[in-house]
Amino acid sequence: MILILTVPVDPHADRVERKLRERKLDVFRFDPARFPAEAALSLHYDPRGTASVTLRVDGTRIDLGATTTAWYRRPGRPVAHLEIADVAARTFVEEESTTVVQDAWASLPIAWMPAPRHVLRWAQRKASQLRIAGQLGFELPPTLISNDPADVLAFYQQHNGQVVSKLAGFTHVPEIDRAFARYTEVVSTRDIGYADGIRFCPMIFQAYVPKRVELRVTVVGTDVFAAEIASQATHHTRHDWRHYDPTATPITQHALPLDLTERCIELVQHLGLRYGAIDLVLTPDGRYVFLEINPNGQYLWIEDAAGLPISDAICDLLASDLTPRLPARGGWANELSVGAVR
Repeated sequence: MILILTVPVDPHADRVERKLRERKLDVFRFDPARFPAEAALSLHYDPRGTASVTLRVDGTRIDLGATTTAWYRRPGRPVAHLEIADVAARTFVEEESTTVVQDAWASLPIAWMPAPRHVLRWAQRKASQLRIAGQLGFELPPTLISNDPADVLAFYQQHNGQVVSKLAGFTHVPEIDRAFARYTEVVSTRDIGYADGIRFCPMIFQAYVPKRVELRVTVVGTDVFAAEIASQATHHTRHDWRHYDPTATPITQHALPLDLTERCIELVQHLGLRYGAIDLVLTPDGRYVFLEINPNGQYLWIEDAAGLPISDAICDLLASDLTPRLPARGGWANELSVGAVR
């Protein structure tokens, strides 16, 4: 059985699930946000510590021990039952439920795509990404991560004011009534006038990299799909193609050099992943510069725009018999093996 953990509205999962069912494969899709209000989860351990995990939802009892591979796609967080009205009690229940459900996934000796949750959390860290990418031979833009105004001013001057800033964490920050989005922006002279404010929160600063095109390289296992984004075609996308409707920006397949293709696979494996969406810049003088990797990045828009069979590759990976019984190197790595490359 292939397990897909994601929210109900997820076009990426919809497409992969449909393709898997067309292959006559057994698929079970579940959103952890239904637990514990709408679903019951039980973990049983025998005297030797062997676990059995069962889930009861919609009147059906599911033996999660029958799972061979799983896709940690976009799972929601557990939500307390509406009968629990007290805010503190709801928070307690949801935190406890999150601990149990995450423990349940970790109890399954199966192959995860992109990786187990604890590996994903580590692989998302920008500083670690840069360090490992540099060690593997990627060219990096000069980078400063800091909340020290003096260091930021010195970095700005060192690069003659040609500097961009971006968040160290997630681009989108959910709030109660709206979502805050902050993309990569050029640091202006006006921004520098308020440099003292950086002391309140660290940010990433990088020397501006001139662009011929931007690249999104999607790695699935050992399959690599490269697409070029003509971000310089309009003023709106010059600094960050995500700032503008990607459907209005030309996106085509890109022939990635073999050595760089192999390096992208190596980066994904060093981060303990089986999937990664890598952002690169191709400069006017032909250099490939690494920006970052999203361990669970969106890909459907690239697949449709450039005609790349990424969903098929994900299906191939999920359908493969890759279940580890002992700690493994690479995408199915456990925490200890991932720590070895830190």
